[in-house]
Parts: sequence; structure tokens; C-alpha cells
Amino acid sequence: MRDPSLPLQDALIKALRAEGVLPIVGKRVYDQVQSSPTYPYVSLGDGQVLPDKAECIDGVEVSLQIDVWSRGVGYVEAKQIGAAIIEALDDQPLTVDGFNVTVFELSDAQYLRDPDGLTRHGAITFRALLEASI
Repeated sequence: MRDPSLPLQDALIKALRAEGVLPIVGKRVYDQVQSSPTYPYVSLGDGQVLPDKAECIDGVEVSLQIDVWSRGVGYVEAKQIGAAIIEALDDQPLTVDGFNVTVFELSDAQYLRDPDGLTRHGAITFRALLEASI
């Protein structure tokens, strides 16, 4: 089994930074967030890679969280960004180097108030099924 998590991460950053996908966020989609980021922004969260082996298939299931960070009043901005992420990625074609993506779908979305009282956090989880391309 080859681990697709890094090429998947690269594909997601590219897809989310594409022109017009996240107009409120722009290019502020990060793997590593700066020490004093400009809000709103999106970051890649935790992920899990599991083998999904079947007869004649060397597949992988990946669960990956994409985080939205907003300091807009209430949840409006965070939910607008979350909706744009879901529209851009859920059941949409995704090119991942070295892999064929057979499924890329929304698992769940949660919107939370951070303890600082200022920040709204959207945690959007996707499930992917991939196979190594030959």
C-alpha cells in the first residue's frame, strides 16, 4: 500500500486555491499556519489513512479534515466558506498524482465557537477512496 496523503494534500490545496473557489479566503489555504494569520483562512487538519484491500485492488481509504477559521461576527462567514469548500470538493473530480480517486465525499461538517470567544471554527471532514494508478 502506498500512502496517498501527501499527494492528496497537494491536490486539495491546489483545488481550494484555484481562482474563484474561495473568494472570501483567496489563497489563504495552509498546511502550516503562520504565527499571526490574516482571517479568514483555511487549514488542513488531521487525517487518517487505512488500507482498503480487496481482491485485485490495492486501495486506500483516507479521512481528512479541512478547517475554516473566521473572526466574522457570528457563524455567517465560517458557514459561507464551509459551503464553498463542500461545493468545490464533494463528489467532484480530483486529480491526485499517482492515484485514481474513486470516491471523494463529505463525511460531516461541524461549526464551533473557539474558547477565545472571537474565532469561529468549521471542521469539515471528507472521505476518499483511492487506488494506486498503474
